[in-house]
Amino acid sequence: MVKISTQSRKDLFIHIGIIIALIAALFLAFFFIYLPLTTNHGEAITVPDLRKMNVEELEDFLDERDLRYEVSDCTFVANMAPLTILSQYPQPNSKVKEGRKIYITVVSRTAPLIKMPKLTDMTLRSAQMLIKSMGLNLGTLRYVPDLAHGAVLRQYYNGQEILPGQPVAKGSKIDLEVGDGLGSTSFPVPSVVDMPLDEAKFQIVGAGLKVGQVIVVNDDSKEAGTVVRQNPESGNKIRIGDVIDLWVVGPLTDSSSDSNEEPQLD
Repeated sequence: MVKISTQSRKDLFIHIGIIIALIAALFLAFFFIYLPLTTNHGEAITVPDLRKMNVEELEDFLDERDLRYEVSDCTFVANMAPLTILSQYPQPNSKVKEGRKIYITVVSRTAPLIKMPKLTDMTLRSAQMLIKSMGLNLGTLRYVPDLAHGAVLRQYYNGQEILPGQPVAKGSKIDLEVGDGLGSTSFPVPSVVDMPLDEAKFQIVGAGLKVGQVIVVNDDSKEAGTVVRQNPESGNKIRIGDVIDLWVVGPLTDSSSDSNEEPQLD
């Protein structure tokens, strides 16, 4: 029977120990040297702020920082250049690993079409709120003499009146024509003397004025229902919405009488 000497056993243990040490060294080197070098373990890249940049310059910008990007959504924004970046994820200054993909939302090239809302007969404030909610922009306001103070009278796009329901690009400017009440423009008082009362009323209302008191008078030289006097008299200056009082030969018929006429005078 062959006996193993004490020296041989000692050499065997030494070799086994060396092998175990080499295996442990390789194990530690793999996890603590090789992997960190190949995966940048423990290193992070700060995400730059991409907002307001253009997509066309983004690829080179991110390549220099070992990052990538992907367009996740497009939306239209008035007064912003197409392909401008609106938002991003991860957010600016976030810490990410090399090669991380950044998801971005950009401004689309073309504006979607929407139906033009009905702004006429609305107050200016209500029209402004509706314009904003529809994604449109308020353009020029033009005030015109009209009894409907502060009301929208007409709506225009590119200088042309646009009707409700017609297509218009989102973000377009809509110009409005608004009534300014009595108005600041004065004009000569129209003459209704010697006209029948009904015709005189039609003339007054058609000029944007109001019929005031209808005073019945006697005048045998004139036919009944004829206007013989007015106040203010023709030739004076008047504004839209002002009142004209009339003196009319009586008696008046039911069709030409007025609820505010006074008793017959001599």
